[in-house]
Amino acid sequence: MGSLLCPCCQAVKVKHRKSRPGDQMSKKSRTNKRKQAQVAKQADVSAAVPNRRAILKMAGGGAVGVLALGGAGYVGRGWYLAYAAEHDLTRIGQGKPVVVQVHDPTCTICTALQGEARAALRDFGECDMLYLIADIKQDAGFAFQAKHNVPHVTLVLFDGAGEVQQVVTGMRDSAELRTIFAGHFAAHGAQS
Repeated sequence: MGSLLCPCCQAVKVKHRKSRPGDQMSKKSRTNKRKQAQVAKQADVSAAVPNRRAILKMAGGGAVGVLALGGAGYVGRGWYLAYAAEHDLTRIGQGKPVVVQVHDPTCTICTALQGEARAALRDFGECDMLYLIADIKQDAGFAFQAKHNVPHVTLVLFDGAGEVQQVVTGMRDSAELRTIFAGHFAAHGAQS
């Protein structure tokens, strides 16, 4: 902007430059900016103070999370108890015939034998015959292997008194193991 003196009255006249689009805010754009500022302020306030809907939504998500964690804990606990019971070699000699697998968890043949042995034992309940694992990577399993002088990929069959009755070495399929276990149970299972 510039200023000029009027030649007749010597008053200062203000010379306005020509307006360009966007120089002056229209009333409509001022209103829009004000509304946008109000909406942004309201969003900040509502984000800071949760309303009932937001609280219920968070509570619902939290409840689902608690249920999922509880379910996972319940399943994990059951799995751990089964794992611990299966590795508890103190259960040998407590009145039931026992099949103990000398097992190396890094050995693929041992893992395959474990699957075949479990499949063969499906005909028997835990009340009939126990299946235990002597994991040679653990102290108790290593001591068991040393005491009985057997390699891994081996099944050791005990009677109810805890005496070794048979040692099955090497990979066997479930049909062959089923026959071996049935004979062992017939000879030693009635002593419970």
